[in-house]
Amino acid sequence: MEVLNDILDYKNLKIYQDTDFFSFSLDSIILANYSTIRFRDKNIVDFCTGNCVVPIILSQRTKSNILGVEIQEKLCILANKSIKLNKLEDRVKIVNSDIKIFSQEHLNEFDLVLCNPPYFKNYDMSTKNISYEKMVARHEVLLNLNDLVACAKKVLKDNGTFSLVHRTDRLMEIFECFKKNNIEPKRVKFIYNNINSSSTLVLIEGQKVGKVGMIVDKPLIMYNLDGSMTIEYKRLQEVINNETK
Repeated sequence: MEVLNDILDYKNLKIYQDTDFFSFSLDSIILANYSTIRFRDKNIVDFCTGNCVVPIILSQRTKSNILGVEIQEKLCILANKSIKLNKLEDRVKIVNSDIKIFSQEHLNEFDLVLCNPPYFKNYDMSTKNISYEKMVARHEVLLNLNDLVACAKKVLKDNGTFSLVHRTDRLMEIFECFKKNNIEPKRVKFIYNNINSSSTLVLIEGQKVGKVGMIVDKPLIMYNLDGSMTIEYKRLQEVINNETK
């Protein structure tokens, strides 16, 4: 079922969503809010853009051209409706394409690539969602981690940035894929449930043909020990609350 939601905390922004697909979540909000955008970054692409929440939020942070790439046609239709509704047609575009094909056609074109990808390996015995649409969003059915990083390398200009949000338990694999594809890890930001918990989510940034040297950024801690939301997480949570209303 198609619904129209506000993107809270962003003045006058709205987004179309479909309950048959995954709605945007904290992961996408973290990616859109905390990814580094340099002044010189003129062309940005969001892989696995879904219903386009990342490009829409990015449009409030930069005047750069933003492209979203999504393989599922129905999500592209929703994304284009949201772009038109928010009057962003001049700066935000959607391409309905397989990232592996798209990357072959757009070599060395982008200053920044972002992605909130499927998190789970596609093992035969993996527990998967019932619908194909949700399975594709959660499991590496069409694109595995190394494929994704290789595609980012192809479309990035030298010294361009790849910004990825992913599960912390795959961090070493992510580093290996970055190194394999000549993307140097430059920044890591861990996300924690509280100060006594382990990190389950992480934002990683790498630079194509970049120099060695990485910053571990201050963490995002979501809850205080008394169970209340931290100030920083509360601000982000307000952005996504309305999707359930």
